[in-house]
Amino acid sequence: MHTTMTYPKTKSSRSAFSLIELVIVVVIIGIIGAIAIPRMSRGASGAADSGLVADLAVMRSAIDLYKAEHGGLLPTFDDIEDQLTTYTNDAGTANASKTTVYYLGPYLREVPKLKVGTNKGKDGFVATQGGAVAGWVYNATTGAVTANLPDAEVDVRGVQYNAY
Repeated sequence: MHTTMTYPKTKSSRSAFSLIELVIVVVIIGIIGAIAIPRMSRGASGAADSGLVADLAVMRSAIDLYKAEHGGLLPTFDDIEDQLTTYTNDAGTANASKTTVYYLGPYLREVPKLKVGTNKGKDGFVATQGGAVAGWVYNATTGAVTANLPDAEVDVRGVQYNAY
């Protein structure tokens, strides 16, 4: 005797996501995006802020080294760029080539361009803050160098760029 076993017919089973599962996934992706996007944008501005800090540190060190090698004299306002980027003699006169007289320096390869704010991309120096002609403010009396940006321009922490 041969018996055949029959199984009850069932609905065709398909594996698929339900609508509620899809909604939950979309909500989770939205939450992750809401957290990640602001952090990434802060990262870009934070990098520019760090670049500004680094450029100021390099320029300040170059000015300090110039002062140490020139008997306490600071670069003059009119010649600071040449005095920092070329060879100089003891009196601070700049020369493109190194000689027995012009043997000090150079202290910078080039004056860096400002990395933030309305004067972004500008190099060169002005004596007082303001205007869009240069990236840096240099005080020839004290040797201080700062970013040439208005007080209203601040970093993500609210610190004025010109106060770095």
